[in-house]
Amino acid sequence: MRASRCEQVAIRGLRYNVRHWGEAGAPVLFLLHGWMDASATFQFVVDSLQRDWHLIAPDWRGYGESEWLGRPYWFPDYYADLDALLNHYSPDQAANVVGHSMGANIAATYAGVRPERIARLVMLDFLGLKPAPGNDAPSVIGRWLDEIAEPPRLRIYPDQVALARRLLAVNPRLTRERAEFLAEFVGRPAPEGGHEMACDPWHKVAAPAVYRIEDALAAWEKVTAPVMLVNAEKGFVNQRFGRDTEEFWRRAKHFRDLRVEWVADAGHNLQHDQPEAVAGLIESFFEIAAR
Repeated sequence: MRASRCEQVAIRGLRYNVRHWGEAGAPVLFLLHGWMDASATFQFVVDSLQRDWHLIAPDWRGYGESEWLGRPYWFPDYYADLDALLNHYSPDQAANVVGHSMGANIAATYAGVRPERIARLVMLDFLGLKPAPGNDAPSVIGRWLDEIAEPPRLRIYPDQVALARRLLAVNPRLTRERAEFLAEFVGRPAPEGGHEMACDPWHKVAAPAVYRIEDALAAWEKVTAPVMLVNAEKGFVNQRFGRDTEEFWRRAKHFRDLRVEWVADAGHNLQHDQPEAVAGLIESFFEIAAR
């Protein structure tokens, strides 16, 4: 495995952990992880890249080694955090970005708000959410009030080995070695003993805001960067919208410069299941940027 190094950076009053692979003089590529995950999730893709890159992957606030709030989170903070991270690491140049799931959600909306700051964008298995039943303000706020009444908790496993076994059970496409790596670097020792995922349990509490796909589509229409949407055969995009359906293309067509790819035999965490295929698609898409 390619060695990574981490540094602690002050981002909007919080201590952010930022993971790096590669040399500082190489072309920069930002890697943005998804919900209940951490920066090390990209290790297998990093190991499969053929070119020299300077890869920069933050742990979002409340994830991994970045500072945890221990209280409810407000999703728009991630847009401001990304803005600050890009200003810190790429102040004078538009950024090349890969985002998985929630990371793609953040990057795609940001790319519509600050189109001049994103040069190219890869979205891994994300094309918006599918609103759940009861997606109205009174229901959403009521659920939020119920959920914050008791502090949320993470599932505790007896040890790191048990967490690795759980990861294998949830995703049979993982190898034992990859599951063990994730249990070590995306998990952590629990304060009361045992092992847990390295995520603030308050992320499990949904924000008291109604999700409207039209808001996301309005941002996507303003994205000027070329976008590649990489979907997993067994992933969330296919499960929610289908591979070639009216709803899929109703959403996708809002990106003015879009390339769509599918990865076979992969679930939502396609960066774990088929990292070689994902790395190949990423490098072919960013070939111009790497020259």
